[in-house]
Amino acid sequence: MPVPVNSAARYICAWGDWGVTNLALQKILYLAHMVHLGRTGQRLIDGEFQAWDYGPVNPQLYRAVNMFGDEPIKDVFFGSPQIFGTPEEETLREACELLIGRRASELVAMTHSENGAWAKHYVPGVRSKVIPDADIIAEYGARTGRAVAATP
Repeated sequence: MPVPVNSAARYICAWGDWGVTNLALQKILYLAHMVHLGRTGQRLIDGEFQAWDYGPVNPQLYRAVNMFGDEPIKDVFFGSPQIFGTPEEETLREACELLIGRRASELVAMTHSENGAWAKHYVPGVRSKVIPDADIIAEYGARTGRAVAATP
């Protein structure tokens, strides 16, 4: 079952000792969502991603943290339910272990693959193009060479 986007964001930021920027948060969350979709056929979070200029963005999360600009995000996720002990938490933990501490340019390169889901839907300057989960799953399959889970 998808977790609230703010719960997932709080988990990532806490794992990163509150040193995670908005750009890094969006990329880590997107990549975790891709892996979770590809492995389980289920959404990681309860929101969608859109193809923005700097990559995949969850607009609800962006609005919650854009006040921090390119500075680390502080805990603004008050009242977000805990997700410990869930399959979603396991996916987020793996993503954090692999991606926290990567340079922003590395994370951008990972989410901007030429034939990836973001590139298929990106229109310069447009912020409302949803990246369908089916395309995210297809990208996971292409990246891993694995058969992917059923489309949600």
